[in-house]
Amino acid sequence: LHRKFHAWQPSALTELNDSIARGQPYQADAEMVDLLQSAAELARRSDNLFNPAIGHLIRLWGFQSGDIGVHAPAPADIKHWVDARPRMSDLRYDGTRISSRNSAVMLDLGGYAKGYALDRAAAILRAQHVKAALINIGGNVLAIGQPGARPWKVGVRDPRGAGTVAQLDLHDNEAIGTSGDDQRYFMNGGKRHPHIIDPRSGLSTDLVASVTIIASGGNDPGTRSDGNSKPLFIAGPRHWKSMARRLGLDQVMLIDAERHIEMTPAMHARMVMKQPQ
Repeated sequence: LHRKFHAWQPSALTELNDSIARGQPYQADAEMVDLLQSAAELARRSDNLFNPAIGHLIRLWGFQSGDIGVHAPAPADIKHWVDARPRMSDLRYDGTRISSRNSAVMLDLGGYAKGYALDRAAAILRAQHVKAALINIGGNVLAIGQPGARPWKVGVRDPRGAGTVAQLDLHDNEAIGTSGDDQRYFMNGGKRHPHIIDPRSGLSTDLVASVTIIASGGNDPGTRSDGNSKPLFIAGPRHWKSMARRLGLDQVMLIDAERHIEMTPAMHARMVMKQPQ
């Protein structure tokens, strides 16, 4: 999956992006088509706050590199790519041949493919009759069964310090995903610039420190735990609740940039806080 969906190292995804830039169709496979169409559906449901088509903006900010930059892009350069309005809905499919009506589309599945990898790993383990496992890929964790008589215990990391701010029990076929501003970011002029870009403005989102959600059931809780946290993060402290309702999410915790913690009632019922809110 790393070789297939990496956004800037040579991969099938970079081949697709090169074809889009040239205005040519790309011969993909069923797995890539299914993943892109699934991502496009989340983009539609989130009113494009989740938008994996803005790879040019992500690259402009220096986040398509192992070495993150230290300077914000020029406003005119940001405006150029925002005005180009790349969308997942620009993609066209003829079987497994993919093209785009907008050459400004550059796909970056960094906010989605990690969760998909969780689901793939879980499917492989279940096929091998593994009864209990906890799969951890960065900020996303998926549970299979439980270790003995009690569920898995999972912590939610503190985005502004060491350790965790809370923990909870994670049950079979549940996945927990956190999007935070503490993993990939740079500081400039005393301001934090995280890697999560608001596609409406082209700017990094600085009002939220982290969003944690729990997804359960079906064959894609990992994918949902990864993708759904991004539009809530971008929606920000004022609008995350309405976006959660729009996406049908009832287990969400948001920590804003001032370390104020909010959560849905269902999330509050299962979170054990490790420090006062």
